Amino acid sequence: MSHGTNAMLVGMRRREPATVPGTSWRTRGAWLLAAVACAFTLAQLALVRPGMGLGWDETVYVSQVGTQAPASFFSAPRARGVSLLVAPIASWSTSTELLRVYLALLSGLGLYLALRVWRGLFPARVLAAAGALFASLWITVYYGPQAMPNYWVAIGALVCVGGFLRARADRHDRSALWGVVAGAALMAWMRPTDAVWVTLPLLVLGPVSKVASSARQAPLSTQALAPAARQWRLTVALVGGLVAGAGEWVIEAYVSFGGLGQRLSEGSDIQGGLGWYFAVDDQLRSLIGRTLCRPCTAPMPNPAVFAWWFVLPLLAALGLAIAVRARRTAPTLLPLLCAATAAFPYLFMIGYAAPRFLQPAYALLAIPVADALFHLVTKPNGRWRPAAATLVAIGLAGHLAVQYVVLERTVDRTTADRRDWARTATDLHRLGVRPPCLLTGNQSLPIAYYAGCSSAATHGSNANSTRAEILRTAQRIPTAALTEPGGSPPGYARDWEVHRSAGFDLHLAPTPGPDGPA
Repeated sequence: MSHGTNAMLVGMRRREPATVPGTSWRTRGAWLLAAVACAFTLAQLALVRPGMGLGWDETVYVSQVGTQAPASFFSAPRARGVSLLVAPIASWSTSTELLRVYLALLSGLGLYLALRVWRGLFPARVLAAAGALFASLWITVYYGPQAMPNYWVAIGALVCVGGFLRARADRHDRSALWGVVAGAALMAWMRPTDAVWVTLPLLVLGPVSKVASSARQAPLSTQALAPAARQWRLTVALVGGLVAGAGEWVIEAYVSFGGLGQRLSEGSDIQGGLGWYFAVDDQLRSLIGRTLCRPCTAPMPNPAVFAWWFVLPLLAALGLAIAVRARRTAPTLLPLLCAATAAFPYLFMIGYAAPRFLQPAYALLAIPVADALFHLVTKPNGRWRPAAATLVAIGLAGHLAVQYVVLERTVDRTTADRRDWARTATDLHRLGVRPPCLLTGNQSLPIAYYAGCSSAATHGSNANSTRAEILRTAQRIPTAALTEPGGSPPGYARDWEVHRSAGFDLHLAPTPGPDGPA
């Protein structure tokens, strides 16, 4: 960055405490962020039931380190970050309640630390408001205490981009440089491909250019180029973090998938083949609380459910305009660019949707949006605009009301579905299908975790076995095939005994004896 940009950002750090006489960022700012993080943690514990059973993807991640069931099939797109994240609890306890509380506390701490990285780039009140905006989305509250990767990619994105900006402004800020490493590693640890998309603008800008922060310079103009020699540390930190986080995933690609290219190809196939898809409307449909919209053929929800989605880019654009006018373009433009690249593959490259996919984009957008909202409700001298503040407050209240209606319905529906899985597992145990055992067929992967069994599939994204292997296993241990009520079982299970359970037909293989099936 130019000397003028450095001075501007350093000046921001020095001036901010003066906005509240007698206080410093360390006191007022830290307490504001801590209050937001605590409220977020309490919201998770109060609104997302700690006893809510594990979901499909969660059972895969937890089973890799847990003791309740054998490790589930680990498909090509998945990474081991979530499994390692939950290992301190799952490796010795099967309590879902304990795991949820642990993840809620950890996600609150992660939000606090991620927002702190941005100190000096924005006032504390803007960062606190940004954290509150992101943390109050039903998607964030719902997934915060779950063993899923997307929230942690969002936290890594905040840490990485904030550290990048601070390190560019002050070459002597070693903590910011380590923030780049840690944020990039966390993202790659959780989802390596997402980490690349999020950091793409940083990888482009780091070695050769800077973002202009003066109204006299056009963003990304040739006049904004910075000597590459002054940026090498940032590039090394960024690439080093990505390599550190994705290293295990790449090694596993060669050990278990036939190479990196083959793993990426299999991952693409599992996601339906990456290509040009217009999935914006699918994402809108998923905002009603559909945790996985595949196929996404449901009607559009009430516009009140997704109105905020269209307000978001408008406020982000306003935030950028404010930043350009105030000659502090960089801290606003860069998170917007990273949010755009993070969202791009999920809006235009896959043929289905899940609201959690866009969490990194929402986290990065929250800061410019919060900055824009404060500009709308306050005058240049810091005084409130009563009319604007009232309108914004009404809008935010309506937004929160919709978010928590959707959250409540999503939690209720999800809890009911997972109770059915638990009841099915209980029925299997009653029928003699106890560990060691094998389940196959519809929903067999999560129900196998609940029952303490292994799971097998001969086709689809979790294919890990063959018909012959399943029949051989059925001669040794209790085996069952699950179907929808009245559904057709696999050919090898058509003559197996059928029992009804909570939403499933259970086709039980003949009971194996010491010398084979009875």
